[in-house]
Amino acid sequence: MKKVEAIIRPFKLDDVRKALVDFGIVGMTVSEIKGFGRQKGHSEMYRGNEYQIEFLPKIKIEVVILDNQVDDVVNLIIEKSKTNTVGDGKIFIFPVEDVIRIRTGESGEDAI
Repeated sequence: MKKVEAIIRPFKLDDVRKALVDFGIVGMTVSEIKGFGRQKGHSEMYRGNEYQIEFLPKIKIEVVILDNQVDDVVNLIIEKSKTNTVGDGKIFIFPVEDVIRIRTGESGEDAI
């Protein structure tokens, strides 16, 4: 099993969520986060004053999937979140040792 974490632009969430659900992903965690990468933030004007916004709003999507689903899930996320501009985000893939469903005690692939 693998955990896929995707950091994407907020306005792309609905497209990515729909694509993952249509693919068969039955659960995900979504968090509103702030951060920066190569963009290093940006400047905004408010009432004639310039402000430096260092942390940009992003969305983090987390899913735990089977090993054989990784390529398809990653490709879906890229396809649905890509704008071809700096700041599109990142995808991280981690190994998952085990998963346990609290309600039933099921573990492993059955708990996904």
